Amino acid sequence: MTTIASGTDTLTRDALTVLQPGFTGTTAPDWVLRRLGEGLASVGLFGRNIASDEQLAALTAQLRAEREDVLVAIDEEGGDVTRLEVRTGSSFPGNLALGAVDDVGLTRQVAAELGRRLAACGVNLNWAPSADVNSNPDNPVIGVRSFGASTDLAARHTAAYVTGLQSAGVAACTKHFPGHGDTAVDSHHALPRIDVDASVLAERDLVPFRAAVAAGTRAVMSAHILVPALDPDRPATLSRRILTGLLRGELGYDGLIVTDGMEMRAIAGTYGIERGSVLAVAAGADAICVGGGLADEETVRRLRDALVEAVRSGELPEERLADAAGRVRALAHWTAERADASQSLPADGDVGLRAARRALRVTGAEGFTPLTAPPYVAALTPVANIAVGDETPWGVAAELGRLLPGTETGSFAGADAGGEVLAAAGPRRVVAVVRDEHRHPWMAAALDTLLAARPDTIVVEMGVPGAEPRGALHVATHGAARVCGRAAAEVVAGA
Repeated sequence: MTTIASGTDTLTRDALTVLQPGFTGTTAPDWVLRRLGEGLASVGLFGRNIASDEQLAALTAQLRAEREDVLVAIDEEGGDVTRLEVRTGSSFPGNLALGAVDDVGLTRQVAAELGRRLAACGVNLNWAPSADVNSNPDNPVIGVRSFGASTDLAARHTAAYVTGLQSAGVAACTKHFPGHGDTAVDSHHALPRIDVDASVLAERDLVPFRAAVAAGTRAVMSAHILVPALDPDRPATLSRRILTGLLRGELGYDGLIVTDGMEMRAIAGTYGIERGSVLAVAAGADAICVGGGLADEETVRRLRDALVEAVRSGELPEERLADAAGRVRALAHWTAERADASQSLPADGDVGLRAARRALRVTGAEGFTPLTAPPYVAALTPVANIAVGDETPWGVAAELGRLLPGTETGSFAGADAGGEVLAAAGPRRVVAVVRDEHRHPWMAAALDTLLAARPDTIVVEMGVPGAEPRGALHVATHGAARVCGRAAAEVVAGA
């Protein structure tokens, strides 16, 4: 039952309502439960909050015992960005793999099954899908999280994903508006800038968001990017021109606008989270996402007080804050009405693996004989971006070990990686696993060394396949989810 503390005024309740904070631990701390009673309407969950489906269901039940219509949000894209399966790798391939298959029916089925599983655990808002057109092959943060570099492909699969996810009663949050694909900077670290004409943005980046709006996406997430053609002064998250003028006005979107994480350096390093949150709501954002890095009660108090003070000082119109809070409550009502939607969906636990198998692109299979002896798996490992994190295992070693017991593995990086692999592998057949070879000169050099000494080396590319296929066998998985590793291992071992 929703309870509101009698001493909490409307303004303070509205300020709490627009926050989507995180917390630490696998049970809800007392401060979260207390704030839910005072008006907090949303929480965001991360890998640190999840140990199992059963534990997650107990956690969401604990939250709903305090506020039955609470929005429980999660960053569960499937593929490389997973919170449900942060310690094992995802049962679902990511967007690039789905784009490689290019079967919108399959994308819808994958999203519906993911939504069914989220709903079964009590999660009702997913910060997905990524609708970004990955037009810059050197993009360090989107990459395999995008359906691809084609505008039309990204648009039709974004719409299919939104439809599938929401068929389970889980609200989709399409991101990162107005499009994060043409960046060479990670907004977790700095403020990216996209210098293209407005016409290019309209014909390329905005098309998938138009498709998402047409498909009925219940939420849209803003990007911390500067787009001078749209607003030369402020990043999209803080831009009234972009959020209210473009998204609300030109695209006709009437749902919830959520910010990307406010503690990301693109905002926190320039404006600070309090000032940034006030500017975001004033610009048209309805929900402030914070909690990936700052996950404590003090952060919630600071942001609440900053919003209240901005209204009292006249900087933030009270009706704008009230409108934002109203949109949060409207989405909470939508999810509460559809809480049982997932029960009508048949479980399809194998859909992720089927999709991962179909996404493989294999070069050199004609003359390849599957392995029968355990190989040495060399993971040429780049630094993970913050969205993906470094908790989640990736590669093919575990799956090859299951198929070929005795498989050994090691992780390598840097200028001497190729020679180190040769020394470690000894006489064993080498399976080199890479991630975005085209973006990492050291990785390409390591493959040069390996293939010169051992031309029978098998190469598995688990990122964006931007480099020419090479090796005795080259397998492009279009993502590093656990099911992608399994599909690749099946090819290598002839399973």
